[in-house]
Amino acid sequence: MDEDKNIEIIDKMTKVCICKSISRATMKKVIQNGATTLSEVQKATGAGSGSCHGRRCSVKINALLEELKESDISNKETP
Repeated sequence: MDEDKNIEIIDKMTKVCICKSISRATMKKVIQNGATTLSEVQKATGAGSGSCHGRRCSVKINALLEELKESDISNKETP
């Protein structure tokens, strides 16, 4: 339980999109609510619309999409 709280705190503090100051927690919430592509996450959060036009955050968002997809698959496989 403490580990989950620590991850939650770190996610709130970690900025995925530096230009728009969008946290990893916000990105995760959007993905968990159904966003499945980079463009869907960007549209829902505003990420990628800052001064770098997504050059810094796109890779991080794609990695997060893959990470959450894999954890969702493994959660479904575990009874």
